[in-house]
Amino acid sequence: MSDQGAYVFGCEGITLSRAERDFFERSQPWGFILFARNVDTPGRLRALTAELRGSVGRNVPIFIDQEGGRVARMAAPHWRVWLPALEQAQLNKRDASRAMYIRYRLIADELMSVGIDGNCAPVADLAFADTHPILRNRCLGEDVVHVVDRALSVAQGLLDGGVLPVVKHFPGHGRATLDSHKELPRVSTRAKTLHNTDFLAFEGLSSLPIGMSAHIVFEDIDPEHPATQSAIMMELIREEIGFGGLLMTDDLSMQALDGPLSLRARRSLDAGCDMVLHCNGNLDEMAEVADATGTLSEIAAFRAENALSWRKSPVSVDISALEAEFQGLMTGQATEN
Repeated sequence: MSDQGAYVFGCEGITLSRAERDFFERSQPWGFILFARNVDTPGRLRALTAELRGSVGRNVPIFIDQEGGRVARMAAPHWRVWLPALEQAQLNKRDASRAMYIRYRLIADELMSVGIDGNCAPVADLAFADTHPILRNRCLGEDVVHVVDRALSVAQGLLDGGVLPVVKHFPGHGRATLDSHKELPRVSTRAKTLHNTDFLAFEGLSSLPIGMSAHIVFEDIDPEHPATQSAIMMELIREEIGFGGLLMTDDLSMQALDGPLSLRARRSLDAGCDMVLHCNGNLDEMAEVADATGTLSEIAAFRAENALSWRKSPVSVDISALEAEFQGLMTGQATEN
């Protein structure tokens, strides 16, 4: 049993309050996650990540959702602006994987420069005609082969830049027609179809170190529980998809889940998630989650340690040359495939 908490927490603002520092020192979260509310200038963001690590006294991973496109917590004028991933891929389908690699290698460079070493990407969900707009153009493609190829390129770009990738949303969010931030999506697609499409994409990424679960009910497999809180779905993720890495929940605060936060957390861990994610920075809520969750189990601690072993120093690269190559791919070599 680890003495590290089985949770990743956010914080409220661009600096830590005394109450937050004291709480983090006591509760020892495994990692942190940042949002736009935490982002100011590069210098202040760098100071915040140092403050977060100082509060727990160790080199914890610090995550962010920096997909580019609509989901980008770090924005202009200090950081690059990107097209939504699906739109970028459609501009040059032949070279989409190389372009994705460059995009996320450049993003990794930006993240590492401010002390962030985890990115909640790649999005490995398949895009369908009726995928909810909250997700659709964040996807990497519409079929398994292209999504896996591009997602592996995303992950490698991040890893080469010293940043841990987090594959989302296991075992597939693309068939959701509702926004899980607001309500619980239910997918009626038959299990056989899911195994050959959505789940197969995640199988192709099962060797990566960290994943995030989906708050979605797959009615043909477990009609009672969202995947995050379903022992049946967790077994499917581990056994059929073959994911052996660290599995965290999507944000516990999302309204797809019901009940008090303490119950949401316990249900997720009891089903088989390794740790929970709580994002909004509310101190009282974080205390409730910490009390209900406790420390990492032995197997979760093993997976967490293995995930951190993927952190490497960035591979030396000519950033300006990568930028030029990317621009060439986007403007000079548009192809159809």
